Amino acid sequence: MHVKQLFNISGKTAIVTGGGRGLGEQIATSLAEAGANVVVCSRKLEACEEVCHKLKDIGVDSLAFKCDVTNPDDINHVVRQTSGHFGKIDILFNNSGATWGTPAVDMPLDKWQKVMNVNATGTFLMSQTVGKVMIEHGGGKIVNIASTAGLNGAMPESLDAIGYNTSKGAVVTFTKDLAAKWARYNINVNAIAPGFFPTKMTKGVLEKAGKDILKHVPLGRFGSDHDLKGAALFLASPASDYVTGHILVVDGGGNAT
Repeated sequence: MHVKQLFNISGKTAIVTGGGRGLGEQIATSLAEAGANVVVCSRKLEACEEVCHKLKDIGVDSLAFKCDVTNPDDINHVVRQTSGHFGKIDILFNNSGATWGTPAVDMPLDKWQKVMNVNATGTFLMSQTVGKVMIEHGGGKIVNIASTAGLNGAMPESLDAIGYNTSKGAVVTFTKDLAAKWARYNINVNAIAPGFFPTKMTKGVLEKAGKDILKHVPLGRFGSDHDLKGAALFLASPASDYVTGHILVVDGGGNAT
């Protein structure tokens, strides 16, 4: 197969949760630029509709939905509408996320549960529902957005968010186990573990500890508005057909030090 075919996803259908801003928008744009039709969904419909219009301007079809990934009814609605409109679902990016920064001794139980529900349970529910469609149609690609925070412990001065770190660790293990479970259905399950990208979620952390964090990033900068595009396309395309259960770290080398 020619290398251009390996990275060709023209006509594929993708769902990107949390696609209305930040890394989700970057991922959705990457897939659309590569020719895929993209469904973006999140709790904020207006943001998703704005991204949807941008994707259509690229020249692909796009839909926007309001979706709380902890709500099975919302998920079922998105999957039904996507399947009904496009006839299939080839690619799923589980990007929706939540965090809560506080010392471990002060972490409120309800905030812990919220973070775990969105980041871990939401990833499971969305994968389960979309997975049924993929199995019916002979395969697909699931890519979970983990984090370098889920690979190691973090000093509280740089990231004091034990619920977030724990939930992303769960996403890492979930990815590896689901990859083993669903390989027989021709479904590749991988994850991207981003380092620090300037987004609404990381704004507070970077304002407080950005200079110290950069000292541990060999490339000497935070992620840009295009640094996740290549990784996303690789894991969504035929180029990664023999890759499953893998955690692709995109962090400027920080996890290597």
